[in-house]
Amino acid sequence: MLNTHPIHSDIDDDRSVKLAMKAGWKGHCPNCEQGRMFRSYLSVQPECLVCGEELHHQRADDGPAYLTILISGHILAPLMHIAFVWLRPDPIAMGVAFSLIFLVMALTMLPRLKGALIGYQWAKRMHGFGVPDQSATRVSHI
Repeated sequence: MLNTHPIHSDIDDDRSVKLAMKAGWKGHCPNCEQGRMFRSYLSVQPECLVCGEELHHQRADDGPAYLTILISGHILAPLMHIAFVWLRPDPIAMGVAFSLIFLVMALTMLPRLKGALIGYQWAKRMHGFGVPDQSATRVSHI
């Protein structure tokens, strides 16, 4: 497929990290910002259905999960302390309430952070995102 709406089409130019991560945060292709990056909750499309950009190179692995826990912990730990000191709730009720809050936060942040991380990898040409298609660059010597 042709790149119909690429952010950057020249192989030598710099790719915008900010735009790529923003597109990934929204779950869109970092190249065209239109195609969907995920085919399900966390499964990445092998390639963009709009511009054809290959997305299978991504290596998000545990990064999004680590970032989700890090961010959630830094938000919820002070809130738990404040709630316990000021409100003095029953520990079981507080545990259940904050567990549910964490669950909602984690399920909301995880695909967004994964998309942003994949956008970052694409912008920095990591893990094969910057390798040009070898079949398109071959020159025939007749």
